[in-house]
Amino acid sequence: MSASFAIETNDLGRIYKLRGSKKEKRKELVALQNVNLTVERGELFGLLGPNGAGKTTLIKVLTTLLSPTSGWARVAGLDVHAEPEVVRPKINMVSGGESSGYGLLTVRENLWMFSQFYGVPSKEANERIEALLEMVGMKDRMHTKSSDLSTGLRQKMNIVRGFLTEPEVLFLDEPTLGLDVGAMRDVRKFILDWLKADEERTLLLTTHYMAEAEELCDRVAIINKGRVLACDTPTALKQGLQKDALFEIEVSPLNGLTQQNLLDQPEVTKAAVTETETGAKLSLSLVEESALARVINLFTQKEVKVMNLTKRQPTLEDVFVDLVGRSMAEEEEHGSGE
Repeated sequence: MSASFAIETNDLGRIYKLRGSKKEKRKELVALQNVNLTVERGELFGLLGPNGAGKTTLIKVLTTLLSPTSGWARVAGLDVHAEPEVVRPKINMVSGGESSGYGLLTVRENLWMFSQFYGVPSKEANERIEALLEMVGMKDRMHTKSSDLSTGLRQKMNIVRGFLTEPEVLFLDEPTLGLDVGAMRDVRKFILDWLKADEERTLLLTTHYMAEAEELCDRVAIINKGRVLACDTPTALKQGLQKDALFEIEVSPLNGLTQQNLLDQPEVTKAAVTETETGAKLSLSLVEESALARVINLFTQKEVKVMNLTKRQPTLEDVFVDLVGRSMAEEEEHGSGE
């Protein structure tokens, strides 16, 4: 393995055996299929996909919590299946929404106790705890019992726990899940500040928030149903869609105009229709900008008035739709196991 890789997988697969009656053959759930990824040291790498895409399963394999069914994975140059005891001191993991610490202990006591599991000298641990709590704006809560913290503050404490041991490779699984906008912003800034402090630090982030992936990640792998569909920088992924002209259009009531009517137009490559209280919001992808005039003509025929029209740049959501055929929200509603 190249010394530059903090994480490397080769044809990695994971299959779950589902419970059933003794007479029936046990069904299988394929959670990961032929995953091939490389993450360089110092990189902030994102796994972007809907709930149930396989993101958490992949992190559990990489953090030695699950064994792969096929293929192999290496973290910090070590095989996670063959050498788990050697891998674990070099890594740490935080999952969004998980229970955080012991309620009777203060924030400092919870974090200090965890540091001792990793063998961090007590004096050094206390210095790190103070510094990290200050970075997330929680130094004034150091002596507060964790049971008295809000959900957002408990999650911040939990995130500090992940950074406390100064891992070579840190895994954050949906770290901002359930946080309000202000807390999400604080956590994102904290992540970037931590990485800037040491170029050798590597962080793998899973998220289904498009804006989070665009703001934070050097590269992003889009994953769905256990497969990696694309992997590149957010900019490169979006540039692949620049051939289409993208418009957001707010209109009056549709008067029978349907999504299929729009897709039947040869100039329209993709169309999404969301009805609102005053009419509808349309997201259209056109073969070229000049085709908009013909779409507006269709509105006129249906007596649909345009209330607002905006041309926009491609987003990672557009990339996902292009790869999967529907939005991430629609894919989550459709459901897939993780």
